[in-house]
Amino acid sequence: MKDLFKLILGVLPSLFKSRAKLEAEILILRQQINVLRRRAPKRPHLNNTDRFLFVWLYHWFPSVLGAIAIVRPETIIRWHRAGFRAYWRWRSRNHVGRPKVSAELRTLIGEMSRANPLWGAPHIHGELLKLGFEVAQSTVARYMCRHSRPPSQGWRTFLSNHADGIATVDLFVLPTIAFRILYCLVIIRHGRRIWVSFGVTGNPTAEWISRQITEAFPWDQAPRYLIRDRDTSYGPVFVQRLRAMGIRDRPIAPRSPWQNAYVERLIGSIRRECLDHMIVCGEAHLRRILGAYAAYYNESRTHRSLNKDAPFHRAIERLGAITSHPILGGLHHQYCRI
Repeated sequence: MKDLFKLILGVLPSLFKSRAKLEAEILILRQQINVLRRRAPKRPHLNNTDRFLFVWLYHWFPSVLGAIAIVRPETIIRWHRAGFRAYWRWRSRNHVGRPKVSAELRTLIGEMSRANPLWGAPHIHGELLKLGFEVAQSTVARYMCRHSRPPSQGWRTFLSNHADGIATVDLFVLPTIAFRILYCLVIIRHGRRIWVSFGVTGNPTAEWISRQITEAFPWDQAPRYLIRDRDTSYGPVFVQRLRAMGIRDRPIAPRSPWQNAYVERLIGSIRRECLDHMIVCGEAHLRRILGAYAAYYNESRTHRSLNKDAPFHRAIERLGAITSHPILGGLHHQYCRI
């Protein structure tokens, strides 16, 4: 500002000089600038006051561009445009623009786009409107996750969509009090891990297993696929029965029980939570034990894979006194409110 003040004081006397004297002074000043440019060819250092003066003169007298020698005309124009933007930023400092997107909404948009890779911005925007969020579709598109691959469902989703059409079957053995070997057949559906049926026999033939499958699945409830191991008990009669019921037989690879993991886990639970704590007297005794445990397994026992729910959906009870009912003589208990 001090330099600007000195410049103004120097300009005021020029208002009273003749035109010839002014032209002479201008010529002398230009020649001195040319001499300085030859001695100091480097780019001159200009402060903000210099820039303001050049821009102000250009604003009111655009013709001065032809008289400027130490900077290029394009530089003056660039300074002028930058000053114009700064001026309007200052004028608009208190004006309210587009409302900011909250962190909660940004997080929700990201979670929706990750959990639903097949959804685009219009779909997510519609869901947000139904949830009470006032947001533009372009804003939703800005905060969506960018997928490096084409959108596709994950394996968990794919298997969940096909689980209701898959059932699995397996046999396990158990000795009685008289050292007789009993065979138990268990059938389970993959969808909600429902224990569909069981059978007990001392001689598991293909005809007997086929009859158990027929009794477990009425014609309108048969699964699309049945997974089993390669036990010799499943003979041609069993395979023909499955074809007649419209069920596709899917035997697992030899010596690969992990390919039939759901039923193997069920058999492990039956042993750990029930049969390992009892001595079976005979077939009728084993049927009663398995029947009681199957009812407890399907109706009361919570499962981690079902988000701590039972295969037959168990409602949450919040009112009433808590009571318990013994299962298998008190080996387990069922709790409820009354």
